[in-house]
Amino acid sequence: MSRALVDQHSVTKIAPAISLLIAGACLGAALLLLVSTGEPRGSSGSQAPSPAIGGLAVRASQDGYAAVARAVMPAVVNISSYKVIRTYQYSPFLVDPFFRDFFGEEFPGLVVPREQRAMSLGSGVIVDDQGTILTNYHVIEQAQEVKVALGDGREMRAKIIGADQRTDLAVLRVEQDSLPHAVMGDSETLQVGDIVLAIGNPFGLGETVTMGIVSAMGRGSLGLADYEDFIQTDAAINPGNSGGALVNTRGEVVGISTAIYSRSGGYQGIGFAIPSSMARDVLESILKSGRVVRGYAGIAVQNLTPEMARAFDLGELRGAIVASLDPDGPAAAAGLERGDVVVSFRGRTVASDNDLRTQLSRLKPGDRAALEFVREGRRREATIVLSEPPAAQRGPARRR
Repeated sequence: MSRALVDQHSVTKIAPAISLLIAGACLGAALLLLVSTGEPRGSSGSQAPSPAIGGLAVRASQDGYAAVARAVMPAVVNISSYKVIRTYQYSPFLVDPFFRDFFGEEFPGLVVPREQRAMSLGSGVIVDDQGTILTNYHVIEQAQEVKVALGDGREMRAKIIGADQRTDLAVLRVEQDSLPHAVMGDSETLQVGDIVLAIGNPFGLGETVTMGIVSAMGRGSLGLADYEDFIQTDAAINPGNSGGALVNTRGEVVGISTAIYSRSGGYQGIGFAIPSSMARDVLESILKSGRVVRGYAGIAVQNLTPEMARAFDLGELRGAIVASLDPDGPAAAAGLERGDVVVSFRGRTVASDNDLRTQLSRLKPGDRAALEFVREGRRREATIVLSEPPAAQRGPARRR
């Protein structure tokens, strides 16, 4: 009883001090909440700038990522491509043994050609004020007609300016002025853990925004394209998102959504996007030349596996093995030989054969590339001057 009285007396004496502390804590929390609201911040924690998108800027607001989505969505379009598929069907007479025996199996009337009009759905991103659209090659592959639907409901035909199957990219254009367009960002600044938004047309439903993070960088050897340097993300990407925009929290396009890894055909947490650094190179080359102009090194490489490294007594060395050479190509002229292990290219460590192929694909005829390779246990250096590719390896001409 006496203890209870003492405690009650002590509480009565310190109550004003406790009240003052609580009031101060509430004021601090309110100030913290006020500072933390507003525009999303970059991965470094500093407030992000506001880039212009179609003449409008992403402004700081209390709804965070919604401001970024609203600014970019008008620049993302739905794409419908149409192609004619020619099939062959056996005539009903073929089931009649008498008819088949009388006219023979090779009688022309036994096989009837049929044409079927097929449509595929995808997405695209308007990247300039001239109506230029960046999308995936597989969205418009073999298309006889391409239509684009804007977010405001307008539909128009698009012309295929050029395509690059080796990176799965294509460039379209619509004859319409003053369309909202997105800003191409720098994918080289992305880091694992950065927040990204995927905007596209999944399952033909219309404009849809999903959010996630960058799960990995430099994904390759997936069998999706010849040159692979994918951004991996857990932002939900589904069929129909292909060609859509992957944007950072500043509203800049850092990738073109391309593929998903799935056992069911739907989203399972792993999506891939072509980095904007690669997409920008393809875009600029197609707009300038109607095709992608790549330098030719005259070299074929394969991955250096741990087993092969042990067999060559290379220890933990990583790189790409020269599997074959064009005897008249730039690599042979630089002194490379079959069996050399390329470990560094233009000052950057070569992680795999896919890594080296992707780096080579970014170079143009006339570019010089210093590399380091290992031969018979010794490190050596060489410089390759890339040339024009042979005619058989050049990309397709401009489509009009």
